[in-house]
Amino acid sequence: MTNDLIPAIPASRPVGRGITAELLARYDRPGPRYTSYPTAVEFNEGITAADYGSRLAEADTLGEAPLSLYVHLPFCEERCLFCGCHVIVTRHRDAALPYLELLQREVELVAERLPNRRGFAQLHLGGGTPTYYTPEELTGFLQHLLGYFHPLPGAELAVEVDPRVTTPKHIDALADLGFNRISLGVQDLTPAVQQAVNRVQSLEQTASLIEHARARGFRGINVDLIYGLPLQTPESFERTVDAIVGLGVDRAAVYSFAFVPWVRGHQKRIETSQLPDRETKVALFAIARERFLQAGYESIGMDHFARPDDELARAKREGRLRRNFQGYAVIPGDDVIGLGISAIGDVRGAYVQNEKKLSVYGELIRAGELPVARGVARSADDEVRRTVIHELMCNFRIDCDAVARQYAIDFASFFAADLALLAEYEGEGLVRITPARIEATPAGELFVRNLAMCFDRYQRESHAAEERPVFSRTV
Repeated sequence: MTNDLIPAIPASRPVGRGITAELLARYDRPGPRYTSYPTAVEFNEGITAADYGSRLAEADTLGEAPLSLYVHLPFCEERCLFCGCHVIVTRHRDAALPYLELLQREVELVAERLPNRRGFAQLHLGGGTPTYYTPEELTGFLQHLLGYFHPLPGAELAVEVDPRVTTPKHIDALADLGFNRISLGVQDLTPAVQQAVNRVQSLEQTASLIEHARARGFRGINVDLIYGLPLQTPESFERTVDAIVGLGVDRAAVYSFAFVPWVRGHQKRIETSQLPDRETKVALFAIARERFLQAGYESIGMDHFARPDDELARAKREGRLRRNFQGYAVIPGDDVIGLGISAIGDVRGAYVQNEKKLSVYGELIRAGELPVARGVARSADDEVRRTVIHELMCNFRIDCDAVARQYAIDFASFFAADLALLAEYEGEGLVRITPARIEATPAGELFVRNLAMCFDRYQRESHAAEERPVFSRTV
């Protein structure tokens, strides 16, 4: 079946859930997605390579505590116009090979500082397009990595792939190395939408790759969709969602398109007149949510769906769901090590980001230095707010008494200014506030980023006067 043959369906369903155009107009504003707190906007050059080295030394004292590893492989054959990732676009594949050598050296530099702590519970390859490299090239790098860091029992080894360039041999090579989770970028299956964002791929490409991954033992198979792309309509997006449901994937992420042309210059090529209006964009997500829930998936956080037996759904039920720079995840690791250009780690209370420019990254690595560019060390106040914001983003609720016990604070006094801001949303029926519990209503789930912003001291104090938006819109 080609994407031209996805069966037509009747007119789409209304948005429902009490969302009105007036409510959207008032609260659809720029805001963080809270993959971290403090957000990347607060990163600064106060975190240095020396500071990172000290934190790695501290992390090493934890011995058998599991790590999480993130590896950034930035190369792509061509640029998708919706993309917000840090990528390097080139069709000259030989030009990308020296990067693997630099990565190998960075692995060694980090491993030298973690002589007693090498076991990991999670390894994630992101991009870019990790499968831009040949199976043999990937295998060579990963064997080097796994020679220094080893997976603990039950570890999750995950990879992001583009079905257009990923072959069965890629899947075989990754499976042979122990990879067991895979995420496939799809975004939309409608030909006109695909052409508008320069990402043309057929349903068969995705289906064939999923089938082969299953045969090789991959579980937790995820597909990424995006709503709010140019030329999307409720009818066309519902056909896309139904086609993905038909593939029987374990998980799906339905992301809001972050249209930030002031940050990502390539997005200026998108015709703004072709973007769905605010009400249509909300309808697109409402349709996706309805279709996944009707198919038996559970809602995970603000934009993920998972089968009840999937690890994400179990983690949510057990309170183990976490949020990081890869989105919603189950991360048993105490510290996250970021490897590669622009990669972000989280080590001993600080976010640490590598250099984004390949030439500078290379110079530092060849000099035997950790390629740190910036970061932020979290304060005690940051840690409390990070917990509260992540609870909202992951579970749509906050156990005020539990937070008070964990951090030895009086919740109402500590968050007095924040609760005053949140009261506005309670008046709109978007959140319920009691002394013991704060919980988003079904309508408020759509505005969870707005609710979380009430607890964001930096957003309130540092960026209130900024005229140009820093973040994508919340709806």
